Amino acid sequence: MSRARPAMAIAMDLSPLRESKDFRLLYAGFLGALFGTLMTSVAVAWQVYELTGSAAHVGLVSLARAFPLVVGVLVGGVLADRRDRRTLMLATRLPLTLVAAALAVNALLAEPYVWVIYVCTGLTGLFAGLGGPAMLAAIPALVGTERLAAAGALTSASTQLAALLGPAVGGLLVAGPGLAACFAVDAVGFLAFSLALLFVRPLPPAATAGTGKGVRQSFAAVADGVRYVRGHRLIVGLLLIDAAAMVFTMPQALYPVLADQQFGGGPGVVGLLYAAPALGALVGAATSGWTGRAGGHALIGAVLLWGLSLTGFGATSFLPLALVLLALAGLGDLISEALRSALLQHGTPDALRGRVSSLWMVQASVSPALGNAGLGFLAELTTARTAVITGGLVCVVATLAVAAAFPALRRASLAEPGPAEPGPAEPGPEAASPEEQRSRS
Repeated sequence: MSRARPAMAIAMDLSPLRESKDFRLLYAGFLGALFGTLMTSVAVAWQVYELTGSAAHVGLVSLARAFPLVVGVLVGGVLADRRDRRTLMLATRLPLTLVAAALAVNALLAEPYVWVIYVCTGLTGLFAGLGGPAMLAAIPALVGTERLAAAGALTSASTQLAALLGPAVGGLLVAGPGLAACFAVDAVGFLAFSLALLFVRPLPPAATAGTGKGVRQSFAAVADGVRYVRGHRLIVGLLLIDAAAMVFTMPQALYPVLADQQFGGGPGVVGLLYAAPALGALVGAATSGWTGRAGGHALIGAVLLWGLSLTGFGATSFLPLALVLLALAGLGDLISEALRSALLQHGTPDALRGRVSSLWMVQASVSPALGNAGLGFLAELTTARTAVITGGLVCVVATLAVAAAFPALRRASLAEPGPAEPGPAEPGPEAASPEEQRSRS
C-alpha cells in the first residue's frame, strides 16, 4: 500500500468525477462548450486579420470581449451569492448559442462586417461574465473543499483538451469548409452545455440573505467582496501574480502574424500555435495529483516556467522548437491556473465565493485582453518577435517582484486546512493582532 502512494499522488485525481454526478455533467457540458469556443477563437483571429491586415485589430477584439465581461462578472458575482447558481449558468449559456449562430451568418456574407464580429464578441463576454462566477462558486458545493485542487486540475484539463483539439480542428476547418463551420460548432457546443445543465441539481448559495435587494444594496455587496479581497494579502498576491503572467505574455493576438511572417504558414500553422500550449497543459493535468498538497512556491515556479518558455518561443524561427516551447508554457499555465483557483476558493467562505470569484474573473479576463492588445500594438511599433520576447522577460521580472513582496503567497499551502477568514461584517485583518493576521495569510 505505501509503495502505491507516490504514484497515486502524482497521477491526476479523478475522485471529483467518480463521486459527483452533477460535477460530471458540469464538466462534460463545459468541455463541449469550450471545444466550440476555442475553435471560434482561431476563426475570429484569422477572419479579423484577413479583413484588416492588422495585429492591433486582433488584439482589440480581445478588449471588445473583456470590457463587457467585466460588467457581467461584477453583476454575476452578486447574483451568484443570491440566486440559484445552476439557473444562472443555464440562463447565460443559451443566448450564446444565438451569438455564435450570428457569427456564422456573418461569415457566409460575400463581405463580412468587422463590426458584427466586435458586437458578437462583446455579447459573448457579457453573457460569459454573468454566468462565470456562478460556475466557479458552484464547484465547492459539488465536490467539497477537500477536492478543490483536483477539481481545478480537471477543469483546467478540460480547458486544455479543448484548447488542444479546438484550435487545431478550427484551423483545418477555416482552411477547408470555412469560417462559418467553426462558428456553427460553437453554437452546438453551447447548446450541449445548456442541455447538460438541465440535469444538474439546483445549486442555491449557502447564504440567501439579501435576495431581491436593489441596486444600491448590490453595489454594497460588491464593495463587501472588494473589502474582503483587499484585506487578505494572499488573495491580493494571487491576483497580482496572475496579472504578471497574463498582462505581459499573451501572444495569441500575434499567432496569425507569426504564422505568416516568422514560420511561413497559413491558418493550419495558426491552429498548431493555438494547440501547442494545450498539449503541454494536458501533460501537466495528467500528472497534477501532487497539486493537492502544493502551494505558493509551486505556483511561483509555474508562472516563471510560463514566462521563460514564451521568451524562448519568441526568439526561435524553427517551428518544431517553437511548438515545444509553447507546450512547456502550457504546462506551466495549467499548474499555475489550478493552484491559483484552488488557493482562492480554499480560503473564501461560501457566502462570498460568488463575489470573490467575480473579482477574480475580472482580473483574469482583463489581464489577457490587455496583454493581447498591448503585444499587438507593440508588434506594430517593432516586430511580433520583439513583442513576444519583451513580454516574456517582463513577466519573469514581475513574477519575482510579486513573490518577494507577498510572503503570504510564498507560505500558502493547500495541505493545511483553510483559514477561518472573517466575513465583510466582521472586523478585518487590520483590527486583528499580528499573530492573527499571520495565521489568516
